[in-house]
Amino acid sequence: MIRGRLSLFQYPQGINLHKIFYTPKYRNQTFTTEVLSNEMKAILQQVADDNDIVIEKMEVMPDHIHMLISFPPSKAPASAIKALKGRSAYIFLQNHPEIRCSQYWGGHLWSPSYHMSTLGNMSKEVVEKYINDQKYTETNKKPHKGAQ
Repeated sequence: MIRGRLSLFQYPQGINLHKIFYTPKYRNQTFTTEVLSNEMKAILQQVADDNDIVIEKMEVMPDHIHMLISFPPSKAPASAIKALKGRSAYIFLQNHPEIRCSQYWGGHLWSPSYHMSTLGNMSKEVVEKYINDQKYTETNKKPHKGAQ
């Protein structure tokens, strides 16, 4: 490599696309109305913008969230999750003290666990379709045969 001529390759280049899934603590049905769901989407978008994270696709369900995000290679995946979960919980519970008192008396909105995976051999379009279909699947879900 010729010194100074190929500086583009001195640092890792590219974009990290990750599919993320996480739930509210106790798997509570928190985002049950369109207003609460849209508010959480807006909060997550604000937090992402503040932390150099791009939300490619997002769906907020009553008891979980699916996202497809990208961020610079210099940002650790755990740092991206920490920013999204931590700041969004703080803002949401500040806006809704009644939810904090009734469902999250310990002050934690999100479960400490999450699932994050890279796209692997799936295309971005396949993952976006999966996330889009989550809302449709959830609203048309039939009760489990054992549940009465």
